[in-house]
Amino acid sequence: MTAMIEMTGLKKSFGSNHVLRGVDLVIPKGESMVIIGGSGTGKSVALKCVLGLIKPDAGEILVDGKSALTGDRDAFLAQFGMLFQGGALFDSLPVWQNVAFRLLRGKGKLSKPDARDLAIEKLRRVGLKPEVADQFPAELSGGMQKRVGLARAIAAEPRIIFFDEPTTGLDPIMSGVINELVREIVVEMGATAMTITHDMSSVRAIADKVAMIHEGVVQWTGPIADLDDSGDPYLDQFINARAEGPIEAVR
Repeated sequence: MTAMIEMTGLKKSFGSNHVLRGVDLVIPKGESMVIIGGSGTGKSVALKCVLGLIKPDAGEILVDGKSALTGDRDAFLAQFGMLFQGGALFDSLPVWQNVAFRLLRGKGKLSKPDARDLAIEKLRRVGLKPEVADQFPAELSGGMQKRVGLARAIAAEPRIIFFDEPTTGLDPIMSGVINELVREIVVEMGATAMTITHDMSSVRAIADKVAMIHEGVVQWTGPIADLDDSGDPYLDQFINARAEGPIEAVR
């Protein structure tokens, strides 16, 4: 197993709030890791630490064997694609410019015609017709906006894709469509994927491995096939949405 992302002893506090208390997690190359856990347990903070948006207080993060905390930031971030929770599309730009946003900027940027052609190709891959390219985000449904966000995430053929709550705000049918697309695209691209979600249907649809973060540490990690028979009381309570158990519900 070759690690694409490796977190060791990751700690991060905000004042007296100790969010990450020593996270150890390995995400192998070409695998889909889904991170679950209650609100405020540190899932998003861990992701932001990997991207360098938040600097950890202690610990090490390696991406393909190299430190994520030093070196050329532009070259480092070029490895990643990201599907944001709320879509995070630019309202003032047509869809195709949203999809090709990164490709129109920086080193090796494409011409507008080439970028538009590539955007249309990626839109097709997520099930959207070419005419959508010239529409604006406000003209699209929530499910269509999420697909545009997915097309943008894969536009630059990244080696690593992060998915932050990919089905938030979608109805069950559209959630299923997005889950299927995410899984297909990750497999097709051979990408390494890290997903944060509360949606257990997403977990079961897209995960190779699952990690549960609780109270700032990885409480359990293992293959998706072991999820229902883990023997871990914290994981069992969480995935079965039980009020009673070792995880105390905030009243």
